[in-house]
Amino acid sequence: MWTYNAPLRDMHFVIEEVLQAPTAWAQTPAFEDLDADTSRQILEEAGKFANGVLAPINGAADLEGCKWVDGNVTTPQGYPAAYKAYVEGGWPALACDPAYGGQGLPQLLNAALNEMIAAANHGWTMYPGLLHGAYDCIKAHGSDALKTRYLEKLTSGEWLATMNLSEPQAGSDLSQVRTKAEVGPRTDDGESWLITGSKIWISGGDQDMTDNIVHLVLCRLPDATAGNKGLSLMVAPKFLPDGSRNKIRCDGIEKKMGIKGSATSAMSFEAATGWLVGEPHKGLTAMFVMMNSARLHVAMQGLGHLEMAQQNAHAYASERVQGKINGQIGTIDQHPAVRRNLWSLRSLCEGERVIAYWTAQLLDEAHSHPDAAQRAKAEDLVALLTPVAKAFFTDNGNRGANEALQVWGGYGYVHEYGIEQTVRDSRVAMIYEGTNEIQAIDLLQRKIMADGGAKLLDLLAVLEQELEVGAGVPELNEFTNALRAQIAATREAVGALLAAREAAPDWSLRVADDFLRGLGFTLLAWAWARSARVALPQVADAWYADKVKAARFGVQWLLPEANYRWQRVMARNAVLPEIGCN
Repeated sequence: MWTYNAPLRDMHFVIEEVLQAPTAWAQTPAFEDLDADTSRQILEEAGKFANGVLAPINGAADLEGCKWVDGNVTTPQGYPAAYKAYVEGGWPALACDPAYGGQGLPQLLNAALNEMIAAANHGWTMYPGLLHGAYDCIKAHGSDALKTRYLEKLTSGEWLATMNLSEPQAGSDLSQVRTKAEVGPRTDDGESWLITGSKIWISGGDQDMTDNIVHLVLCRLPDATAGNKGLSLMVAPKFLPDGSRNKIRCDGIEKKMGIKGSATSAMSFEAATGWLVGEPHKGLTAMFVMMNSARLHVAMQGLGHLEMAQQNAHAYASERVQGKINGQIGTIDQHPAVRRNLWSLRSLCEGERVIAYWTAQLLDEAHSHPDAAQRAKAEDLVALLTPVAKAFFTDNGNRGANEALQVWGGYGYVHEYGIEQTVRDSRVAMIYEGTNEIQAIDLLQRKIMADGGAKLLDLLAVLEQELEVGAGVPELNEFTNALRAQIAATREAVGALLAAREAAPDWSLRVADDFLRGLGFTLLAWAWARSARVALPQVADAWYADKVKAARFGVQWLLPEANYRWQRVMARNAVLPEIGCN
């Protein structure tokens, strides 16, 4: 009853027609041998893996869950075989450097891959989900010895990786981390350290799919100061280079609301051997490389959940016969309330895909564009878009799954129909890798207000280019007018917050969540306008006509939410009372 079919045609539309990525690849030395045909072949094979390997084991794995016995984890039936197929297909190496065995393909294609595998099986996706983050972190900050030892293994997927940040007393506030490291013996990989402490919420802390696990661990050296500035980052493998077992133990796995196929582990380090990544006391600098990679991956999970929900809701509604429309018994997709639900899901999904893939395309520019100034500009845009994508997409993924469940009525509450699992699985994406509230604060205070809004104005200037391209086309007026209004509202809000930051220092904290959603809708207005502009000349084809319908529905039915979001942002004198007595 619950199926997944990778939305390949829409992916090709966004990549080739909306973003014109093949043209950009031809002008980038790192990707000049890649063309649209090759891109299509890669994504079609990825779709076969997601559709045929991951999706069929999703529901059963949710019921089975993981098993923990004496420090060892067994993943659900089918997970190890699926991971073996993933590695044999070369998927971990897709966007990695050829110097370490990678294929050197764009992050744009990797983002599409991540959307597919997250949609098909979120629980399974948690295991390889941190591979690229660990790879990027060690590549950027690791010693030559650590790069030699770990990068090829991570690129190939022969070894998996984890990110060990949180502790019982230190969740979002990493300044409270207590795990310590003492000087250990000299090794071939340089000076080693002995790590002691406990970590929680570690995805894939133990598993039965790879021979080794590369743990990246935040800890404190003996001379560390208190707070975030005293944190260092270590790499500590499950098995040491000599083949012996490191003193790392999985103390148990959590019984969770969702993603039950993912082993969310409590870990203990008992004088475990590790090696420093980056400089002493600058662990967060190194770890942020991994965290930002993970946040983009989580954004794709949000999009994947929305896609999975909308396509299954559409399929069910087109078959379920119930009630009468205009006196005739028919399928429920003819009922206006259900039609509105289905179009809401589709319109959001298609708009988000444009934003997500554009972010990945900018990431490629930041890494590989031949012009240094363009690389810097792209990097600034990615820094702004990352928290928006993470929070906005995961929020919409969970909301959308909840709204989709309504299409099934009572059947939606039953496991065998699939949507209730998506509702449960999608909820965690709003929490991990920095809660959505933290993303909003990071966006507004650190990414926008810290530089007086300069980078945000650069982003808005890029969005305004769509107004120029669409000028003079009457059929696009509805879209360009909507985009123009959202850009103006964004500018006004930022100006007001900046002007009053000294007189009302907590104003931005009170409205950060609304600001992020407002900016998310500004980006959607741009995505819908751009998609409509590309599709309009081809509306004789029903598929392109539906693209315009989805964009128009978004502008007319979904974009009005932005109005009250901006109204809240501008309500400087709105009272937020202290918590009183119950």
